[in-house]
Amino acid sequence: MTKFDTQSVNDLIRNRRSIYPAQYTDESVDDAIIKEMLENANWAPTHKLTEPWRFMVFKGEGLKKLGEFQSNLYKEVSTRNGNFNEATFEKLATKPLTASHVIAIGMKRDERGFLPEVEEVAAVSMAVQNMYLTATAYGVGCYWGTGGVTFYPEAKSFFGLGENDKFLGFLFVGNVKEGFAPQGRRNPIEDKVSWVG
Repeated sequence: MTKFDTQSVNDLIRNRRSIYPAQYTDESVDDAIIKEMLENANWAPTHKLTEPWRFMVFKGEGLKKLGEFQSNLYKEVSTRNGNFNEATFEKLATKPLTASHVIAIGMKRDERGFLPEVEEVAAVSMAVQNMYLTATAYGVGCYWGTGGVTFYPEAKSFFGLGENDKFLGFLFVGNVKEGFAPQGRRNPIEDKVSWVG
């Protein structure tokens, strides 16, 4: 006897897709769904219960603030490095506006340093997967992007992160255009597994 409807679980996992803002409508996702995504993220596996995930949610005017922050930081850094590009600046300013919500994803390093950093990053990744699956269950689109200022050390403080923490990118969230149904593909699992015993 199974505790859950395993076929529904299998279907949910296998139908999760990254859906990009070009396929989002202009209609906002209900905040209740975003809160449910975040609550389920909070139940990801976490070694030593460090719960390293940190999220900052941008919506409405907040999306403009995010765009202004990342485009201005890009301009500052790229001008200093001599590789400023106006098109990149404009893209960073406007990209957040293409989503209903943007969730910034951070990893807060355990101050005691008990765990290898990779375990903390893995825990955050599992939290993001929980958000993906929750969005899929509600018929909402999302994708995790690591572009823009993700890897700028100067960006960390804006997202409430310290020097030893990691900023891991953005989860873009939006309602999906009617009729859009991306097909997934995977090579057979047998190609990737060895059984011993």
